[in-house]
Amino acid sequence: MQYGFSKNVALPYEQAVAKVTEELKKEGFGILTTIDVRKTLKQKLNVDFEKYIILGACNPPFAHKALQADEQIGLLLPCNVIVYEKEGRTTVGVFDPLVMTVVLDNDAMKPIAEEIRQKLQRVMAAM
Repeated sequence: MQYGFSKNVALPYEQAVAKVTEELKKEGFGILTTIDVRKTLKQKLNVDFEKYIILGACNPPFAHKALQADEQIGLLLPCNVIVYEKEGRTTVGVFDPLVMTVVLDNDAMKPIAEEIRQKLQRVMAAM
């Protein structure tokens, strides 16, 4: 099962992080959390890892709708966006919110997930 969509981008890592953050903002998302995986692994395990960041993106109106439909949806929020560099290539990936509808038995979530998916697809198209 594919649980997200990603693409290689013609931007250096740092610029890709800035660009995806900007594009998310255009679609009403803010970044609630930023996890620098490379830094964390170095600090906690003293291992080297490629540049890799996890951005916890949230669109408050959609989060509110989702929470009204199912208060347990908080276990699947926020929408994670990743940016990483491997072998000189930068990749951006986003979680596909339709995946949530597979694990939830709640018909009210599907239209919400579809709207969020459209927004995230526009973000990816702009990258």
